[in-house]
Amino acid sequence: MTVRSGRTVRDLRRENRTAVLQRLYFDGPLSRFSLGPVTGLSSGSVSNVVAELVAEGLVEEAGSVDSAGGRPRTLLRIRPDSGYMIGVDVGETRVRIELFDLALTELARVEHPLAPEGPRRTDRFDVGVVVGHLREGIAEVLDRAGIAPERLLGVGVGVPGIVAGTPEDGAVVHGQTIGWDAVPLERLLRESVRLPASVPYYIDNGAKTLGQAEMWFGAGRGADSAVVVLFGSGVGACVVTDDMRPGRAVEWGHLTVRVRGRRCRCGAQGCLEAYAGAEALLERWAEAGGEPPAGAAEEAALTAMLAAAYPTPAPDGTVPEPDATALAVLEETAEYLGAGFADLINLFQPERILVGGWAGLQLGSRFLDSVRAYATSYALAYPAARVRIELGTLGPDAVTVGAAILPLADFFGRGGRPAEADPEEPVPAWRTTLQERAAH
Repeated sequence: MTVRSGRTVRDLRRENRTAVLQRLYFDGPLSRFSLGPVTGLSSGSVSNVVAELVAEGLVEEAGSVDSAGGRPRTLLRIRPDSGYMIGVDVGETRVRIELFDLALTELARVEHPLAPEGPRRTDRFDVGVVVGHLREGIAEVLDRAGIAPERLLGVGVGVPGIVAGTPEDGAVVHGQTIGWDAVPLERLLRESVRLPASVPYYIDNGAKTLGQAEMWFGAGRGADSAVVVLFGSGVGACVVTDDMRPGRAVEWGHLTVRVRGRRCRCGAQGCLEAYAGAEALLERWAEAGGEPPAGAAEEAALTAMLAAAYPTPAPDGTVPEPDATALAVLEETAEYLGAGFADLINLFQPERILVGGWAGLQLGSRFLDSVRAYATSYALAYPAARVRIELGTLGPDAVTVGAAILPLADFFGRGGRPAEADPEEPVPAWRTTLQERAAH
């Protein structure tokens, strides 16, 4: 049956289930009585949906709460062990694989460093090596936790680059800065990773998965619109206009901030990433006469740069002289970032700009005030006065969490039913009759 809006009865049932699951997930435990007002459903609809979800093992009782003048009301919650997700962060320095239950409890984790294997930086992103890390890591986290692959809702993968899709290959990654030219990553994973064909892959830009995590669980909660910035070896961003819907990844790091400026690793000149990414930041420090630790990984080298620019007071209270070169490079970087934030403010007029990623969290606590000041000076006054620029709250591993909730979001969107389990809509008798009539 199709209702007047064009939706079928099955659509309405799925939407009702989605509404109940989302409210139990984000606000639970809740009673049946409380679910009515927050979902907009009648008490009868709530009871029917809850009965289905309990029978399917997705929802369970979680104690009771006293009611005003009546008997205690039973609380309900989503069962954490009713499904599992894997989140993968194909970062610029490592591949991280984590297994979560529905409560986002981390059950197992594996990390594989991406060490350069040749003279070119992109050697570390050899597609075969990355796929091998994912194959081994996915098998290892499932084995450690003792979870059968069939119980996975899906595998979410955050990658650096633009993700497109084709009917033949699924998700295809265009990662210009890492040397990936139309890599059919989904097909390669399906051919290599031993998972049932029913387990879906969700491959998307890492900034987008970070944005999903911060909007659902972090500093973006409650905002109608936000831009979430991923600041690591390079920089990217995700624009979100609805806290419950996926955002849109934008290649913010490749906006031109200086005509005929520094050569970016994408090949163009003057990109923001050529000045503000952690890799470029360390290069600029060395070029200016600084001394990054020899042989140190990017994260350790950036920590050393910050320690040099902002030295810790000695036990006697005296403050050592800061490294003037490191401090000057960081202050210039704050202005470049402020100008880049001003572009985001003028283009999207968000309520919040949230800074995440391992480098963003390291740098932000040191000079976010300077970035805010520059952003305000470069942006239009009206939108600049209405935006809050803050650090993300989910830590440096938020890309993995965001990747894991890609399958969770899709699961909720299907009303908590596996993709292959949607029942076929019965064909009305009149349609069959008329089709048979037309055939004669």
